[in-house]
Amino acid sequence: MSRLPRLAELPVALKLGLTAFLLVLAGGYAASLAFVVEHHGKKDEKPGLSLTDLRGAFHGIEKTAPLADAVEGAHGAEFLAVPDRDVLSAWLRGDDLYEAYDPLDSLERTPAEILGESCVSCHARDASAGAAPPLEDWSGVSQVAFRKQLEPPPKEILIVSLHAHAQSMALVILAAAGLLLLTRWPAALRHGAFLAGMFGLLGDLGGMWLARGAPWAVWMVIVGGALYGAGFAAALLGALADLWLPGGRRAA
Repeated sequence: MSRLPRLAELPVALKLGLTAFLLVLAGGYAASLAFVVEHHGKKDEKPGLSLTDLRGAFHGIEKTAPLADAVEGAHGAEFLAVPDRDVLSAWLRGDDLYEAYDPLDSLERTPAEILGESCVSCHARDASAGAAPPLEDWSGVSQVAFRKQLEPPPKEILIVSLHAHAQSMALVILAAAGLLLLTRWPAALRHGAFLAGMFGLLGDLGGMWLARGAPWAVWMVIVGGALYGAGFAAALLGALADLWLPGGRRAA
């Protein structure tokens, strides 16, 4: 029984066509990664894609206030006395931030007084240091004082997303890994890329659904996505290399 031709044995016209096809797949995958970083990377209001972003996107978490992170972290330990840090921390973790910010009948030091004495010298709109955000009044403080609830997408939107991605991403890895099977490379690479891509996709998409109720499933999304990417990259580069590296075409 005759075998299927290897990629290296194809005519130049077919090689050029397959090269263009693989580059289109690579561009689409790169655009998908850029969309994930751009879409989910803003959830924790910090640059880049983080674990907090992914947990908020697929499971949902309560994000602490930026001011609370500063007060309870190294920055607060450097510039605030321990009693003042305790007052600010208790206030930021309370429920009625506006009423407790500067109450008129308070006998204790208020958050407004503490921030005014310890922070405004740098965190003011016209401060020479120019540190952001401004903390001289409630309008500035309110921008960084509130906790935020990061929610996963509604079930209906997730179903539509899984419906589209399950078919399109499966066909993409099938095409790339299928071409890799027609190369000269060892079976471990050819079969491993196909296995990693398909099982990675199963873990990625399955994790998106399970993560709504189980926070550990976010790691299924991360590991599955990494496996899919590794399998796709291996298939893409292996197929392109076999198309154009010398030594694969049979003698006439």
